Amino acid sequence: MEGSDNGAVLHLAGRFLTQSLGSVEKAFADVSVGTGALRIDMSRVDGMDTGGAWLISDLMRRQEATGGQVALESVAPAFEALIETVRAADPHEHFDEAPPRSFRGFLEMTGKGVVNGWHDTVSLFSFFGETLAALFGTLVRPWNLRAASLFSHMQDAGFNAIPIVGLMGFLIGVVLAFQGATQLQQFGAEVFVVELIAISIMRELGVLLTAIIVAGRSGSAFTASVGSMKVQEEVDAMRTLGLNPIDVLVLPRVLALLITLPILVFICVITGLFGGALMSWINLDITPGMFMTRLQDTTDVKHLIVGLVKAPFFAVMIGVIACWQAFQVKGSATSVGQRTTTSVVQAIFMVIALDALFSIFFAQMGI
Repeated sequence: MEGSDNGAVLHLAGRFLTQSLGSVEKAFADVSVGTGALRIDMSRVDGMDTGGAWLISDLMRRQEATGGQVALESVAPAFEALIETVRAADPHEHFDEAPPRSFRGFLEMTGKGVVNGWHDTVSLFSFFGETLAALFGTLVRPWNLRAASLFSHMQDAGFNAIPIVGLMGFLIGVVLAFQGATQLQQFGAEVFVVELIAISIMRELGVLLTAIIVAGRSGSAFTASVGSMKVQEEVDAMRTLGLNPIDVLVLPRVLALLITLPILVFICVITGLFGGALMSWINLDITPGMFMTRLQDTTDVKHLIVGLVKAPFFAVMIGVIACWQAFQVKGSATSVGQRTTTSVVQAIFMVIALDALFSIFFAQMGI
């Protein structure tokens, strides 16, 4: 590079190809003329690919960022077009600086978190309202429901989840029977292990753990699949074609969970009772006949109804949160992964919070 009356001149020569840029990259990084003018002479450039064009465009961007002027001289039309294409494709992302480590910075970060949380809450409730409106619209016009999509999601979220849900229920029954027997034997009340297993699984653990598994398994799948469609602009294409993404993407998934989650809860309860009965027979010598007799005499069916009543509410919560998070995806695979993780965490949290509200409600109702 040499100076002149009209500013600095940078002479380039040779082939600017990606595989050979390592030898000149540091030299380009050291080029700086501040706010002056910079002319780049490319009369002796014999070849260039995208890597070389990016190196030159990055130098031009840095020079312009300091208030200087940049001009290309004696550049071949093909090279000039390539450089302009690379410059147009440069995202020029500006990242927010980290707030200073001070009390003021802490308050600023907290305020932004509160505002973003409020906006997310409003957006989620708005999305929930759109989903309910689409659901009621389907009840009025059932012929508009996409049956093929519904049955496909029912298989993925319901039928394919039976093995893991059944195994989990069986193991929960085994653990409850073993731990309950260990504690009740101290008081000579081993026979009450039947009520412990039945009420715990029917009323709380069956529906809660099944919902958690579905949130982690199906909820994450919903967010990842719809989020990938959002990244690939398929959702925008649907809107262009006059299709409502809520009807096409959200409603079949929510309805699939609404139908299959109560069935999965019932399967979990049955396998849990079977596991508890098996462990009671092995550990306490309570035969399956005694277990069933005790179950019928001391356990009311209302406990099973309480558990099944919660399932549809949990299903809607999981489906809406999973799909809403998918619609918040913005532009990259990283965003899909982040939203999928957030979807699972939020769905599990909301399921546990809703279960606590149901517990208070049924306690107040005396059920």
